[in-house]
Amino acid sequence: MMGPAHSLSGAAAWLGVGAATAAAGHPMPWPVLVVGALICAGAALAPDLDHKSATISRAFGPLSRWLCEIVDRLSHAVYKATRKPGDPNKRGGHRTLTHTWAWAVAVGAGFSGIAYLGGRWAVLAILFVHLVLAVEGLLWRAARVSSDVLVWLLGATSAWILASILDQPGNGANWLFEAPGQEYLWLGLPIVLGALVHDIGDALTVSGCPVLWPIPVGRKRWYPVGPPKAMRFKAGAWVEVRVLMPAFMILGGVGGAVALNATL
Repeated sequence: MMGPAHSLSGAAAWLGVGAATAAAGHPMPWPVLVVGALICAGAALAPDLDHKSATISRAFGPLSRWLCEIVDRLSHAVYKATRKPGDPNKRGGHRTLTHTWAWAVAVGAGFSGIAYLGGRWAVLAILFVHLVLAVEGLLWRAARVSSDVLVWLLGATSAWILASILDQPGNGANWLFEAPGQEYLWLGLPIVLGALVHDIGDALTVSGCPVLWPIPVGRKRWYPVGPPKAMRFKAGAWVEVRVLMPAFMILGGVGGAVALNATL
């Protein structure tokens, strides 16, 4: 999938979680619903940090390009070290380590730990990174004609405002984790979900996605999970643009409406 579809699917997934928690009698505070959807939209771009042409690899200038090089080499090294006889040779690390459930869980747990240990400034940094990515994904046409600095300023301003709203009593800073000092531990959840939704989206494409790694399937450890080949499509194909993206918008709208109706 392409970046806009990934981001839309991430936002829709978190809004769906909000609807599910509302149906279960535990509605999210509306700031958690909004912030979580934006974080999930941004996190749904993150697995492509192993590809130099991806949105995330260009989103933060030289820093993200440098990080892309490191992640690509790390992913390729892990692939070579863990592949089984049935796994093909690969030249790069794209669609390997960062496209697995293990990576998604590790990154989500890592960001939760950063939020727990780093306090407010760490929370602001996490929000900034994911809000910039959300802008790049959800508003990709506008972001492409704008300067990176404008997108960064929008991300920083939005992060500050949203963190201030969340910090107000009852607005969700301590959603799920109420013990003193454990505020914002929940930030890892939309990050995990965003990465997994990205993997599921890529599994629908021609190449599939090795989301199950390191669990072996037959002679492969990097088994490309996906539907029957006749049901797969190329990234950016008409089915993605004309079917899936509108479906994500509708599902997200329905999920958000259900969740907000139970909250407000």
